[in-house]
Order: sequence, then structure tokens, then C-alpha cells
Amino acid sequence: MLRVTVLSGLGHTIAVVVALLVYTLVTRAGHQRRHPASAIGWVLGMVTFPYLFLPLFLVFGPRKAVRPPAHAVLPPTGQRRSTVPPQVPGWAGQLLASMELDPAQPNAEVVFHEDGLQALQQLLRLIEQAQRSLDVCTYVFADDVVGRQIGTALQQAAQRGVKVRLLLDGVGCWRLLPMRLRQLRRSGVLVRRFMVPMLQPIRGGSNLRNHRKLAVADGVHVWSGGRNLADEYFLPSSAGHPAWVDLSFNVQGALAGVVAAQFEADWRAARGRRRPMWLSPAMALGGGDQGWAQWLPSGPDHADDTLHALYLASAFHAQTSITLVSPYFVPDDALLEAWCLACRRGVQLRVVVPQCSNHRLADWARERALRALVLAGAQVYCSPHMVHAKVVVVDDRMALCGSANLDGRSLFLNYEAMTAFYSAREIAWLQHWCGQQMAESTTYAYRAPGWWRDVGEGLVRGVAFQL
Repeated sequence: MLRVTVLSGLGHTIAVVVALLVYTLVTRAGHQRRHPASAIGWVLGMVTFPYLFLPLFLVFGPRKAVRPPAHAVLPPTGQRRSTVPPQVPGWAGQLLASMELDPAQPNAEVVFHEDGLQALQQLLRLIEQAQRSLDVCTYVFADDVVGRQIGTALQQAAQRGVKVRLLLDGVGCWRLLPMRLRQLRRSGVLVRRFMVPMLQPIRGGSNLRNHRKLAVADGVHVWSGGRNLADEYFLPSSAGHPAWVDLSFNVQGALAGVVAAQFEADWRAARGRRRPMWLSPAMALGGGDQGWAQWLPSGPDHADDTLHALYLASAFHAQTSITLVSPYFVPDDALLEAWCLACRRGVQLRVVVPQCSNHRLADWARERALRALVLAGAQVYCSPHMVHAKVVVVDDRMALCGSANLDGRSLFLNYEAMTAFYSAREIAWLQHWCGQQMAESTTYAYRAPGWWRDVGEGLVRGVAFQL
């Protein structure tokens, strides 16, 4: 009996050592920075139950699909400044170029959609006008009125000879019945599901979701934003509830080519193939203040946490104001502290969140951040509507709109994409839209939490990166 106990203890020790070695190799060798609470949780789990937590870590733990380059040769600072277009804030242009993102370029047309019906009509119009190729990527594709309408449009495009590709997230598309997928495929639509958890767990991508929303026609026209393809994002419900408050946009021009390349990379990644994300060829600067926009992807396919880095930098470079709109507001400690410091040095920080979102745990997890910002001098507004839009406006120089929420899952785990707008017209439109949301909202009331509430918020915030 004693011999069995000794062997069991030795076996457990070996399992713990192996588990910790695997964790160290994956996180350190792969440069996969993670929140301290997450790291402590994984380490404690592997020490106590290595047989369970090691397989779980291999399936759900990794958060990067690429490693940083071995070396990066950047031109001198003065030369880098000269290559940033005058429409782009110098600090933002240099930072984004250092992370190997495609530069901002002028576009012929930019149109925002705040009305759900208008957004749906613009998407259907883009599908109908496609002549050679049509690529659609979405997180949610529901089997409802909107989903069936868009599905029919995709089938019709394929039947008239357009190469149609539909990329669905392996988790977000659970509402789409297999019968609908078979109908799409029979009509000629190429369909792929992005990292279905139960089909490819060993690749470590089961927890990495593709949250990007985009449609590209012929490499020239792009539709993107925060809307998934389901009724609640476009149409009022049968019970009389309004559609969720959200934003999408159409762009005609150079941005569409960058988005088309992004779809191609995601399409290949859905089957396990990777390709490096290179900068586009250098563009000629100048051309005036006309629809300047820049595609800003973030996620496991980039070595840097690009959006998180940009938001941090903007908190320290903003001169007058920062406006934030997000349905789920659970920033990490570093970003929260940067925004608090911006408030204390006189920057006007305004935050718009829904009074009650569709995720109650996310509402609990956000309370500590909102109270900290209010104490630092920020203005927080609670909308009576379900606001699903994601908008960030920095001074009057840069505005972002797209798919990324201001929480740990979007900033560190998901495949996300925001579009940065640098022209005065687009920035003014988004500022005005944010002002409308604030006018319809109530001011967040600061309340010191009780002991039980404080403990509950702490527990929920401990898993906030998964919300």
C-alpha cells in the first residue's frame, strides 16, 4: 500500500512538472502575454489537477496563432514621420505602421448606416451588384427573417455566376440549421465554419472566435461594422421591441482591397493554413481630405494586441476628448488606468453603455470600471436601448467603428476588426451620432457597492476575459 502511494505521488509530481513545462513553453516561447488572474488560474489548476487542466489548456489556453518576427527593422523616427499622411495623427500612424498594419488610404465614398433597415438594404444591394466575387464573414448567421433573406440573396448571386464564399464562426453560427447550410452549398455558395470546437480541439483554437463582420464585392465595395446577420440587428421584434442600436458602413475604394485580403487570410485560417500579414505596397501621399480610412484587424493572427495598444496610446496622446461606445465594457487594469489618467489631466472622457445589455454577467463585471471612471471625472451614460455599436472617437482627429467590444475577449482573444476614419466628415458624423446617444441616455449614478456586491463583482470580473 505504501509503495502504491509513493508511486502515485511521484506520478502526480511528474504530471505537474510536465503540465507547467508545457504551459511555460506555450506562453513564453510563443510570446503569449495574458492577464495575471488568468495565468494564476491556469498554474493553480495544473498544480492541483494536471490531468484535467493540461488538456483544457491545450484546447482553450493558446491565444495567438502567430509569433512576433525575429527582428523588425524600422526606418529612423524622422523618416517614419514623413511617411504618415497629414490626415493621420502622427503618433497613431507610426504606432500602427510598427505593427505591420496596412496604411490609411483615401476612398471614393463612405456611408454610415444607423438605421437597421437601411443597413440591410445596403447589404442586399452590395450582394445584388456583385459581378465576379462576393465574400461574406459574420459571427452570427441566424435562421430568421434576415438570415433567410440574406441567404436567398447569396444563392441568387451564386446562380448567376458570382463566386460566393461565406465564412461563419464555428460557435456563433449555432442558430443556423444544417438544412440551411446544405441549401446554400447546393446552390453553389462555398461555406466554411471557422474553428468548430469539437472538430479540431487539438489545434488550440477552440476559444478563439472570429468576431469580424464584413462583406466584400469584387474587391471594390465593402460593407462592415458591428451588425451580425440576425433580426435583432436590423428589424423590430414581433413583440414591438426596436432593433438594437448599432452601426455599419459602406466604403467604396482602396479599403475594400485590404478587407478582401483579410477575408482571404481568414478563409485559409479556417482550414488551418496561415499566411503572414504583410504591409501593402507604399502609397502616394496627398490627395486631400476625402474618405481617409484604415483597416485595423486585431486578434490571434497578429503578434501584437493591436487595438489594445492603440487605445492605450490614444489615452496618453488625446488632447481634448475621448468618446467610447460599447455594449460590454470590461477593460483590463492597464487600459482602465490609462483612461483614468487621461481624465485627471483634463481630457473629457465620455462613455456610453446600455442600461441593461443582453449579457447580465458582463453588466456585473463592468461596474468597477464605471465607478473608477466616474471618480476620475469621466461622464458615463446609460442608454435605455440595447446599444450594440462599437465606437471610439479621439479628439477630432480619429474615429473608429467596427466589431470589437471594450472587453478582454475582444481585445485579447477574438479575431476582430475596427476601421479608423481620419477625414473630418466621417469623424463629425460619428461624433454627432454619439451625441445623439448621450442625449437619449441617463447619467450613470455612482453607488458604493455593499460587501456581497463587491465580492460578486470580483468573482465575475475574474472570468471577465471569457465574457
